[in-house]
Order: sequence, then structure tokens, then C-alpha cells
Amino acid sequence: MSETAKWYVVHTYSGYENKVATTLQTVVENRKFQDLIQEIRVPTETVTEITDTGKRKEVERKIYPGYVLIKMIMTNETWYIVRNTRGCTGFVGPESKPVPLTEDEVSRLGVEIHQIEVDYQVGDSVKVIEGPLEGFIGIVSEIELDKNKVNVNVSMFGRETPVELELDQVVMLG
Repeated sequence: MSETAKWYVVHTYSGYENKVATTLQTVVENRKFQDLIQEIRVPTETVTEITDTGKRKEVERKIYPGYVLIKMIMTNETWYIVRNTRGCTGFVGPESKPVPLTEDEVSRLGVEIHQIEVDYQVGDSVKVIEGPLEGFIGIVSEIELDKNKVNVNVSMFGRETPVELELDQVVMLG
């Protein structure tokens, strides 16, 4: 038995993802299992669709239809609760033996997003505090929060050079 919670993938009947998630959440709350089953997620994304009439509308779509992600400590009891939830067909793994996601898979799936807040915006002067351009000063030309990137125009050898950096590699001047 592991004492730290890991992310597991559970297979569900198609269209039952939200039902499985809410049923599990209710069971967890009723049995006071919040320390064992810590998070239940149905990963979704917001997509803009163009209707037949040419109108745009925002639609929330499941990224992995038929799957629910659960952060839990695996015990016989938690396995039994998840496995016997209506609409759940089992854990993903060989012979339905639960295999936790690796750290790399968790970050690639975007399950745990570590949001970085920045105090600078487009047009601000920033200083590079990390990497090969440490100490250089530049002007922010674009910020891509979803990709954790910032584009900065740095003056090198008398020329403006666009550089792509991670959000936490620069700080606001001043």
C-alpha cells in the first residue's frame, strides 16, 4: 500500500464520465474518505464551434472521453469503491491492475497545472534572471500563459532580438 496519493485512470462507459465522478465524490464525502481519494477529474477543454448558421459558440468538450482521472491512495477499500461505482468498467492497466501515472504523464496530461502569476505585461521592461541570457534587459512583446512562455525583445550587439523564455525566467524592472 502506498502512503502518497497518485493519479490513476479509470475507464467508464462512454458518456458516463461526469456521472461516475459525481457518484464517487458523493461516496467519498459520505464515507469521509477525502484523505484517501483526494481528487476526481474529468479533463475538459473549451472549444469554439461554428454552427450551421455561422454563429460561434463556446462548447466544453471532454479531452479523454470514457476516462476519469482520480488522485488517490490505493488500498483494497479505495480500489473496491472505485471499481464498483456504477458506470465504471475498471482501472487502466494490465489485467485491470491499477497502474499510477508517472510524473511526466501527469504534466503532459495537464492534470496538475502549476499556474505562474506574472506582474508584467506586454510593453513592460523586464530583466532576464535565469538561463544563458541572464542579466539582459528587454521589452515584453507577447505573453502565453497557457504555454508558460513569454516573448521578449532583447538588445544584443545593437540589434533587437526576439527571445522566447519561460514565464519565471524574467522579472519586472523597477
